[in-house]
Amino acid sequence: MSDLLSDDEIADLLPQGWDHDGDEIVRVYEFADYLRGVNFAQMVGEIAEAHSHHPELTIRYEELEIRLTTHEEGGVTDRDVELASVIEAER
Repeated sequence: MSDLLSDDEIADLLPQGWDHDGDEIVRVYEFADYLRGVNFAQMVGEIAEAHSHHPELTIRYEELEIRLTTHEEGGVTDRDVELASVIEAER
């Protein structure tokens, strides 16, 4: 298990474009059309599964919202920040 990160640690570690929202980190990606967002969501799902992590994904017409938290710990851990960084690298 991972330890919860403090607000300051989260702020220092978050990849650019991600925000801290309560017990989650969140990013909204924008796309030119719906299917690009769907395809990116599928890729994120595959990455998350490979990391044994399961984010909340919300697909909208031209957006994909990703929310990460470590449910077992009740908030944001290094696992969430690491997955956010991997997702960013694939963008």
